[in-house]
Amino acid sequence: MAKFSKPVLFGLLVAAGAVITGLLGAAHNQLSFSVGASYFHDVAFPRSGISADTNERLAAALVGWRSGWWMGALMGVPVFGAAALLLPRRSLVPVGVFAGAVTLLWALGGAMIGLVLGMIAPGYASHLPIPEGISDTDGFLRAALMHEGAFLGAIIGVAFALATVWRARVVTLRALRARQSGSPAAVPTAAMPAAGAAPNTTTPSDAPLPDETRGPTDT
Repeated sequence: MAKFSKPVLFGLLVAAGAVITGLLGAAHNQLSFSVGASYFHDVAFPRSGISADTNERLAAALVGWRSGWWMGALMGVPVFGAAALLLPRRSLVPVGVFAGAVTLLWALGGAMIGLVLGMIAPGYASHLPIPEGISDTDGFLRAALMHEGAFLGAIIGVAFALATVWRARVVTLRALRARQSGSPAAVPTAAMPAAGAAPNTTTPSDAPLPDETRGPTDT
């Protein structure tokens, strides 16, 4: 990856994130179809324009892929973009992958919480806004709350992913300053006066650090 520039790495991360979330969306819908097929037959399939002749498991996977890939790309842009702007190139991929994993784990956790809520929601179904014409209200609530939970979990995950990127930047800056303050270049030899010369009043703390401004944003 060292030969690729930051913009290229950013694009690769966004593309990889879109593919991975699309595949996870397809897998997620296999579970949500098992617990709430009516959500797909009554809402998702008609809304997606999928033919009634399509195998229902394949159709559920297609719905998950279509909703997953663009959400992955949409949420990957701010996370990987922040990593590209704030971190050095060598840290972009490992930190970006970790931050993406954080987002996905939050989405998975949100889906599981939604499923649990969906299992108890039928007891309160009379107070919930359920579309008309639903053939199985209980199953619809289980699948619908799984999908809502995954979406909300992903949003929370993006916030934590951005915090992860910022934390990596802070650690990188601290390491950079520690190397600079402990290197011989940080203590100029001019601080020692030559014989017969006037003392040099410049102290190591007065000496400028070597080009610290570029630090973690080198390209």
